[in-house]
Amino acid sequence: MLRIFHNTKFDFIKWWRWAAGLTAAFIAIGLASYAVNPSLNYSIEFTGGTLMQLEFKQPPDVGQLRQTVNTVARGAEIQQYGSPLEYTVRARGEGETANAGAEGVGRQVQGALEQKYGAGNVRIVRTEAVGARVGEELSRGALIAVLLGSLITLVYLAIRFEWRFGLAAVLATGHDILVTAAFIKLFHIEVSLTVVAAILTLLGYSMNDTIIIFDRVREDLRQKRKEPLRDTLNRAINETLPRSVLTHATTLAATLALLLFAGEVIRPFAWVMAFGIFVATFSSVYVAGPLLLWIERKYPRAEVAGVSKSAASTGRTASQPGQTVGAR
Repeated sequence: MLRIFHNTKFDFIKWWRWAAGLTAAFIAIGLASYAVNPSLNYSIEFTGGTLMQLEFKQPPDVGQLRQTVNTVARGAEIQQYGSPLEYTVRARGEGETANAGAEGVGRQVQGALEQKYGAGNVRIVRTEAVGARVGEELSRGALIAVLLGSLITLVYLAIRFEWRFGLAAVLATGHDILVTAAFIKLFHIEVSLTVVAAILTLLGYSMNDTIIIFDRVREDLRQKRKEPLRDTLNRAINETLPRSVLTHATTLAATLALLLFAGEVIRPFAWVMAFGIFVATFSSVYVAGPLLLWIERKYPRAEVAGVSKSAASTGRTASQPGQTVGAR
């Protein structure tokens, strides 16, 4: 049986300041990028426009294809999907393209392609018009999905564990959203439906990882060991480390396969997922745990507060709540 990282005793929590500085710097760079240029690279699902599906008899040169389409639909996105003979053209609903309408854009692109490649060598499989209103509804739906997911997680953890665990998990998830948004902005990744799906998948992935560590913390707390909560957190992270390494490695391998071999259509999804796996691992270890310690220090549990008050009344120095006995 494969056994890796068993019985480790790494002090992960010790590095929380470095982790906080690193993640804060990345988010700050992302926010600065938004300040310079607030717009994101939205796909036509969000901006509205024309979607065309093309099928060639011979594999075309992508550079020539892009140049030909740009003569009638400037800024259109060309993506290969399926076989090397199949491409999609996404023309945003802006400027002259918006005035021409979907049918007009379709005719113009078809005429340009037939002039370049010859009639009968390229076939317009379908032409669809996508309205900007659809994008507004999708954005609203995605935001509602994220908020509901966070609220349900908070309620679940508050009931299953206690509210401090739920709050720490939700704040860690908020960190994941900010870091991922900064990544999308800095690397100019197109925000499409597949990217929204990747973000929602990432949130579930990150929460699941955090809940597994918190569940181990809860089990350790029930054993009422006389140790600081910080040590309990480090123990839980080390105990779940073999599972985390195997899970994240296999998931990342599958995502890298998508990134390398699945083509342009899936690539934005794969980029966000690959980065998200790293962020989820990082936040469950270096963000969620320190946040739980901070919340415990601000709002100590009754028995912990009682211990501190008793220590103060007897003249002893009260220890930090996050460093007092973590028994429930």
